Amino acid sequence: MADKNIVKSKKALRRRRRVRKEIFGTPERPRLSVAKSLKNVFVQVIDDANHVTVAASASNSKAVAGQLKKGMTKTEQAFQVGLAVAKIAREKGIETVVFDRNISRYHGRVKAVAEGARKGGLKF
Repeated sequence: MADKNIVKSKKALRRRRRVRKEIFGTPERPRLSVAKSLKNVFVQVIDDANHVTVAASASNSKAVAGQLKKGMTKTEQAFQVGLAVAKIAREKGIETVVFDRNISRYHGRVKAVAEGARKGGLKF
């Protein structure tokens, strides 16, 4: 019997490849990539053509920490991270992005990041 963690990581890698074969960030329309751990959410706006991270934010970064309150849920924190990355991207002249959910479903914290980025002014 195969180790459960090896099977899970293979499935995750397969999901990531399936999502990424359709998505590519250009300078005009970069990729908004979301990654999450058990505690934090990490968001990057990436230009794949030039291999450059244009903007980034995370729930544990100093810029977002001032906006987070003590009793907030992780989903509410993810929404604030989406707003923060949208603000940074808009300051750099980016208005449209391609959403990359990585290995996660478009549900919960990933969906909250997307909604926060939309409310912050990004279009996908």
